[in-house]
Amino acid sequence: MRQSEFMIGGLDFKDLNASRMMETNVVTAQPNTTWHDMARTMTERGFGDVPIIDANKKLVGIVTEYDLLKALMERKDINNTTAKDIMTKDVVCVTEETHAVEIINILETKHLIRLPVVRDGKLVGIVARRDILLAYLKAVEKPPGTP
Repeated sequence: MRQSEFMIGGLDFKDLNASRMMETNVVTAQPNTTWHDMARTMTERGFGDVPIIDANKKLVGIVTEYDLLKALMERKDINNTTAKDIMTKDVVCVTEETHAVEIINILETKHLIRLPVVRDGKLVGIVARRDILLAYLKAVEKPPGTP
């Protein structure tokens, strides 16, 4: 669920922050999730990555399509490969208060597609390039009843 889906226009895009744009219904995995389960999740659900969280919802890593492919290319034993074996542990994140322009700058400079949103280290959402575009379109629409 994204708050931006319910915006009615007339907003200044520069004032939007991650909390207004992020997807809060995020599919996650645990450090012991298998390579096969992550590959299934990504391919069946259309995701390019899966955030890895611990039992307290703390973000501990992220596994991308590239990480899965790299494991294949390195001929790892994917039947025994888990998220903790291949995840990126130093994840670039933003907070709910991070403004849209700053998020765009991070995405551009780091060549990323999406960013986890955290509160006190715990995953609360994901904001993707597409979410920002949707929020922009919704924000600048003319509010209902205006000429």
